[in-house]
Amino acid sequence: MIIEPRMRGFICLTAHPAGCEQSVKNQIEYVKSKGAIDGAKKVLVIGASTGFGLASRISSAFGSDAATIGVFFEKPPLAGKTASPGWYNSAAFEKEAHKAGLYAKSINGDAFSNEVKRETLDLIKADLGQVDLVIYSLASPVRTNPNTGVTHRSVLKPIGNTFTNKTVDFHTGKVSEVSIEPCSGDDIENTIAVMGGEDWAMWIDALKAENLLAPGANTVAYSYIGPSVTEAVYRKGTIGRAKDHLEATAFEISDSLADINGKAYVSVNKALVTQASSAIPVIPLYISLLYKIMKAEGIHEGCIEQIQRLYQQRLFTGGEVPVDEKGRIRIDDWEMRDDVQAQVAQLWEQATTENLAEIGDLEGYRKDFYNLFGFDLAGVDYNAEADEMVQVESIS
Repeated sequence: MIIEPRMRGFICLTAHPAGCEQSVKNQIEYVKSKGAIDGAKKVLVIGASTGFGLASRISSAFGSDAATIGVFFEKPPLAGKTASPGWYNSAAFEKEAHKAGLYAKSINGDAFSNEVKRETLDLIKADLGQVDLVIYSLASPVRTNPNTGVTHRSVLKPIGNTFTNKTVDFHTGKVSEVSIEPCSGDDIENTIAVMGGEDWAMWIDALKAENLLAPGANTVAYSYIGPSVTEAVYRKGTIGRAKDHLEATAFEISDSLADINGKAYVSVNKALVTQASSAIPVIPLYISLLYKIMKAEGIHEGCIEQIQRLYQQRLFTGGEVPVDEKGRIRIDDWEMRDDVQAQVAQLWEQATTENLAEIGDLEGYRKDFYNLFGFDLAGVDYNAEADEMVQVESIS
């Protein structure tokens, strides 16, 4: 069938299999172009199908020739109905990995559940023996705690006061004012339960209990800090509390891995267009201004550039991993440069519907958004019939 983008608000309801495959191939070629990474050889990526998780799996496999197991929760295709983009990404990744002679298997299911943890542990035990790197890159708005059965829902809200600032509808380019009411009740606790470090620690505990972590194994989770213009709703809001918990959990995990000489890190990454960030008020406007500046400075990065640099220049240099005063890896260093942030702040004050196309990079934002779903990629014939029924090779 001919597959076109079908939008509902900030969500694309369709995905293009050939476009997703092209996107994965582009990322693979980028990693290969940057040279070999002396990294981990057996890697588990939890949240492996899109964004930073997918980039981590690609960087491990095609930078370090690593065997990878990817865990994700994606919608398979039905006749006449496309899969979610992460499904097509994973199918393309496995196809390219197997073509390159690399081990790659995937598990599709709820990574928060005990059942998927069990399935993953059994696969590692059977095929790899142990893993020496665990990437934790889950981005879900809902989590059911497998031990209590309680379902928690995260919220993106400020704490204490209503937040009011500019935002943009990236489809129309209309800049407007948005207000977000402060959190109430159990909002903070629920957001921490979903997006904090509890599940990360449960994964590491489960792996360690069955001796599936190799000596010196490391684990990395991803976080974000961001600028002052977004901090009331992000870093100082409910999600910020969850990120604080995630970062505190890294120290607890490191303590638990001391006997195998392992360590847990949180990598603070750059603001990028993702399905999640597109739905967060304020963020699309910030990113469109940030992109304009970073591209002009020659320091713009997407997910794959970020993770390739994280691997090659931070995690796997052979020396001490550089961290900030709170123990975090800062791969958002270019975004948070004083000169970059000063320019963003200046443009933020000026931004209107009329001038955003000129002072920001709204087209770049839109293109990245469509790319997430396999659309608007060079080299893909979108007028050709596409087979939506693509399967992930290791998932029957």
